[in-house]
Order: sequence, then structure tokens, then C-alpha cells
Amino acid sequence: MVIGKNIPRVDAVDKVTGRARYTQDFAMPGLLRTRLVRSTVANGLVTSIDTEKAKAVPGVVAVFTCFDVPQHPFPTAGHPWSVDPKHQDISDRLLLNRRVRYYGDEVAVVVAKDEISAKRGAALVHIEYETYPPVFEPEDALAPEATPLHPEVRENNVIVKSSYKVGDGDFDDLARETDLVHVQGTYETQVVQHCHIELPVSRAYLEEGKIIIISSTQIPHIMRRVCAQALGCDIGKIRIIKPYIGGGFGNKQDVLYEPLNAWLVQQLQRPVEVFISREETFTSTRTRHAIRAHLDTYVRDDGRLIGRRYIGYANNGGYASHGHAISANCANEYRMLYQDEQMLEGTAYTIYTNRPAAGAMRGYGIPQACFIMESHMDDLAHRIHMDPVAFRRKNMMKLGYVDPGTTITCHSTKLDECLDIGMKYIGWTDKRTRYGHDRGVVRRGVGMAMFCYKTGVYPIALETATARMILNQDGSIQLQTGATEIGQGAATVFAQMTAETLGISVERIHVVQTQDTDTAPFDTGAYASRQSYVSGMAVKKTALSMKQKILAYCERLTTQPADTLDIRADAVVTKADGALVVSMEELAMNAMYSLSDTEHITANETAHCKDNTYSFGATFAEIEVDIALGKIKVIDIINVHDSGIIINPAMAAGQVHGGMSMGLGYVLGEDYIYDEQGKQLNDNLLYYKILTAMDHPNLHHAFAECNDPTAPYGNKSLGEPPTLTVAPAIRNALLHATGVAVNSLPLNPQRLVPAFDTLRKEMAHV
Repeated sequence: MVIGKNIPRVDAVDKVTGRARYTQDFAMPGLLRTRLVRSTVANGLVTSIDTEKAKAVPGVVAVFTCFDVPQHPFPTAGHPWSVDPKHQDISDRLLLNRRVRYYGDEVAVVVAKDEISAKRGAALVHIEYETYPPVFEPEDALAPEATPLHPEVRENNVIVKSSYKVGDGDFDDLARETDLVHVQGTYETQVVQHCHIELPVSRAYLEEGKIIIISSTQIPHIMRRVCAQALGCDIGKIRIIKPYIGGGFGNKQDVLYEPLNAWLVQQLQRPVEVFISREETFTSTRTRHAIRAHLDTYVRDDGRLIGRRYIGYANNGGYASHGHAISANCANEYRMLYQDEQMLEGTAYTIYTNRPAAGAMRGYGIPQACFIMESHMDDLAHRIHMDPVAFRRKNMMKLGYVDPGTTITCHSTKLDECLDIGMKYIGWTDKRTRYGHDRGVVRRGVGMAMFCYKTGVYPIALETATARMILNQDGSIQLQTGATEIGQGAATVFAQMTAETLGISVERIHVVQTQDTDTAPFDTGAYASRQSYVSGMAVKKTALSMKQKILAYCERLTTQPADTLDIRADAVVTKADGALVVSMEELAMNAMYSLSDTEHITANETAHCKDNTYSFGATFAEIEVDIALGKIKVIDIINVHDSGIIINPAMAAGQVHGGMSMGLGYVLGEDYIYDEQGKQLNDNLLYYKILTAMDHPNLHHAFAECNDPTAPYGNKSLGEPPTLTVAPAIRNALLHATGVAVNSLPLNPQRLVPAFDTLRKEMAHV
């Protein structure tokens, strides 16, 4: 048994020794470098571009502008393509843009023999604009006088509006019921960046009539399709190679600059690199959505939710990217985790503005949903003087729940146990009693928040994956998937799954770490915490097929019936008593080289996943807050997860700690700062404050395991959930410590000092 064991990562040695090759490690003679020329207005139209001085710079090979590139729009979201035109991603991008929609939009590109020449040339490109009033907030973009940013696809700046209603009641009728408590609130999350170490980069070249792109991407097969759409060529003319990747967290679930690179290679017939700097990554790739939501709730004083209303606005920036998916996901979480006695209404808007485009980021709308929803749940419990955990237990999702919007079913849950573990660890009952009464400058509090999270995207979108296995001459197995290893440990998990099902030692499972769309089986990519569930189904199905083929060959080799045989510990044995029949090495040699019966044993299976399941969890935090400085110090924190059966506990712990770290940055300080023209002022890691090792408390985790019946190995999502509830747990601890409800992120001194103004006045009079 290897499921549940701490198997070392299969890529560990290559990564720590530097042998692992990333995109920029692939040498290409004559490689040309590029520098993008970006708009210096947030909303406008390019009227003219003067490139003569740029072209005169020594080393500059070519300058291309928005007037030169093809004018067929394409989408960039890393989604499976829908065969229904109504559900296809919005095609609102061009390779370079004459109509600019944020400060930093791509207008031209300088190609040179070296990076310095490219930068010098870019600085000399002169652009004239016709400017329009920028709209930076959804409310501004919805105003009648606002300029439509994409009139070719939307008449106004609403990308999509969606609504749902659960229950037969009338929300307005609840106002007439005198025994209900009515609580309203507005909650707001901010824009943040993924801050992956490896910056977006691609290297492209021509070979045998194909455009070959080596790219740091989470979605090689989807990227191939998007590049073909952008260039208007056959998909077979594009080949994507994904080597090792230095982080993505959703930013590389968009097709960023690879279509431009493909077009440049076509024009110049030479290898080209498109490399995006850290500053450009902040301003001109993707961000997490800022979402503002207005909540309206009626609750009985015994804690039972009676009716709720959600209205949320997502700031999507200048381009659609993933469109309405993130905002809808946020609204759906509000519906799923808690059930109301009478009714629930939800409305979600996704709005074009003149901010950088927002797209996928770890959690895909649920970090925003959890801050909004879990902050509100504590506000409700606070209002009716009820323990926040008891309040949640009374209203939370139970086993067997079927979501009325998506039909996703709760097939398994250990959420109650997660709450028990977290309460015990943090000392919940004692500290909720002891804390919250201090009147000094420094105060302590404990808070919590919980979540549910889907596993993959079915039935909202397609879920499919394929795996391929080959029996090597020595009896080992070559495993190839289209699922992308981006640092999360997928390759190691797939090796464990294969070993578990086949009965072959995990050390003898050789996983192909990189993906090449010409040879790798199809998989939509790394997102939605889907791979151990969906791609895991393909691995298991392929391993079972492989095992059947091996035993069928063994029957021909030994005349023993295949249904009496099994594979254990790298040998074919009898099921009944485990007696050795033939070693895998001997069988493989015969299968490959026998003069009388040769069979090259391979298996290739597709899993079309038509199910989904929920994972659950909670964060419990203890904080110390300095009223005078407006500063929060996290004293202790734990994440407790129900992610089904844990395939590799050590790697799972790493996932949890990494997600908690991202959540801490989200709540304590990360934020985009703009000037009045829409230019970002903190577009680097000096001024954009992410937490360092010195800023972290000790991070703790626990798992409440259960065997989910829909999963290939009982497993459920884990990649994204660890980052979901850190922010609301700390916000709710702040509420407990001070009695002050702060409803906007981040909880930094700039926000907390004014929020504590009343507290300081009270302390001054004591």
C-alpha cells in the first residue's frame, strides 16, 4: 500500500540540485529578445505611433505596432472550449491593442538581438492617444455616461449578470415578521497578485512547418487551441511544450503572451523570447478580483437562518479573461455552505473597468466569498449573542445536500470533526470567555471561519483527462499524463496511484514530468484542485487496463488463467496464495522480445468525469492587536481539512502551509495602490508587501480523513482550500478582541487606525 504514505517527491532531486530545466534553460542559437511598449493612459485610442527612432537603435531587428497585427479577437481563459457558442469564453483580446483599456495595455513590441537594445528601442517609441474618462470602480463603469470598453462584445460594461433564488418565500415579506433579527453589511476584498517566483516567459521557434512554443504554463493543451485561434491557423500547426514551471497559482491559467510570440516567429522566421518583468507581471498579467458585496439577512434569535440576499460586484478590469466564472463562483459559495429555512436570493455582476485584468487565482472567487460570508456570519452571531461555532453548526451543509444550482452533491463530510479539532487546538471555549473584555491598548481574541470547496468544475464545464502507460523492458512503467505538474506534487501522487493499482513498486513508476502537446495525452490542465480527482480517475482507469493486459499476456506465457492471477511487489503471483508465477522483468522481456508472441503492452484511457464532491475545512486563529498602532500579530493559527483520503501526508502538509501563507498576506497587507491616472505605484516586491519568513507565525494543520465514494482513491480537493478562510478567521478574531467589525481587506494599519478611533477615545476617558 502506497496511498497515504510519505513518498518523496519524484522531482525533488532534480529541483534541489538545479538539474530541472525551466523555460529559460532551453538554449536557442540566435534567440531574439522583446520589449513590449505599453500605454500610458488607462482609457483611450492610439491615434499614431512613431517607431523610426526605435528602429534606428543598434541591435533592434523590428518594431511591430497595434496597426500591424491581425485583427481577429481571441479569448485567453484557461477553460475547456464549449461547443455551445453561448457558453464560450469572450474573445476580446488582440495581440496588440489600438483601443487601450488600462494603464499598461500592450500597444507595440520591439524585437532586438539582446535585451538592452530592446529596452532602448521601446523607450523611443512615441505614441499619441485620444483619451476618454477612465472608470476604475464598478459603480463608475455602470454609470450612464461611462464609455463602453468593449462595444463589439457588450453594449455596456456589464460582462455578465446572473441571479438565483432558492425557496418559495418573498424576501420583502420577512421584514414584516417581528420575531426576526435583521442584519445588513457591505464587505469588500482587494486586488492582489500571485507573486510566483518564475515570471511569465515563452520561447518560440519554427520546426518542420510548426510553431513550437516552450512556455511556463498550467494549460498547455488549452494554450495550443488559443494560439491557433489568435493566429487563425490549424491547431496542428502549433506545438506547446511545458517544462518544469516555477509557480503559477492561476496566473498561468490564462494564455498571456504566447499568441504574440507565435505571431512574431511567423514574421521573423527566427527564435523569439517574450519575457515579462516583475513590474509587468503586476500590471499586465492577471490579478485576483476585487469584489464588493452587499448582504441582507434575517435570522431568528435561536440562530437559525431564515432568509438571505447577496448582491456582489466583481471588478474584472479591462479584459474578460475568465469572464463571469469567478464572480458566479463567489455567489455560489454563499448558497452552498449554509442553508436557509425559507429562502435565499443571489445576484452577481462582473464588470469591465480600466484596471488590470482580473483572472484566476488560487481559490477562484472563494477567498472573496469566504471573507464576505464568514465575516457576515460572525456579525450575525455577535448580534444575537451566540457562539460563532454553534451558529455555524446550526446552519451548515449536511451530508446528502444537493445544490439546487449545480446538482453537486455532498457525498462525504467531516466538517463537524474539523470544527471539533480546531476548537480543541486553539482552546476555543476558554479563550472566547477570557478574551474580548480587555480595555487596554493591546488585546487578544480568537476567531474562526469555515468553507466548502468543489473538486473540479463539473457540471459547470467539461471535466476530462487521459493517461498513458507503457511497460518497459525491465518491467517498470512509463506514465504519461496531460495533467501539469506546477509544483503541487501531482507527478508524485500519480506515481503513488499507479503503484497502488498495478502492484508495482512506486520507485519503478517513471512519470514524464513535462508536457508536449504533440505527444502528451489530452488534459485541460492544472486548476480547480481537480487533478488528483479527475486526472486521478484517468490514472486509475489506465492502470486497471494495464493490469488486465499484463495478466492476459501472462496467461499466454504461463497458461495460468488470468482471473487467478494478481500483481504484487513487482511480480505476477497467484491470487489464492501469493505464489510467484513470473517476475515483471521476465514477463516484460518476453513481451518485448519473444520470437513467438511479441506484444508491446500499453494502455491509454480517458476519464470523462461526470461527478463532483465537496471538501471542507476551517481555520482557527488567535491574534494580538495593538490599538494604538493598528497592528495585528498572529499568535497561533491552524487549518483543519476534510480532503477525503490524504494521498501523501507530507506533501499535503506543504500544500496547507503554502495556502495559509498566501492567506496571511491577503489579510494583513497585500494590496494594489494606484494613482489618479490608473498607474500602479507598488508594482514590485519592494513596495508590494508580501510576508517574509520573519513575518510568519508557526503554521499548524490537521486532517479529518474520510473516504469519498466518488473519488478514485477517496480523495477530494486540497490545492486551493488552504488559502480560503485565513482572512475571515483573523478578521473575526479582531472582532472578538475589540468589538470592531472591519469589513474591508487588507487589515493593515492604514485601515485599522481609523477603525479604532472610537476605541482610542474611550481609552482616553478611562
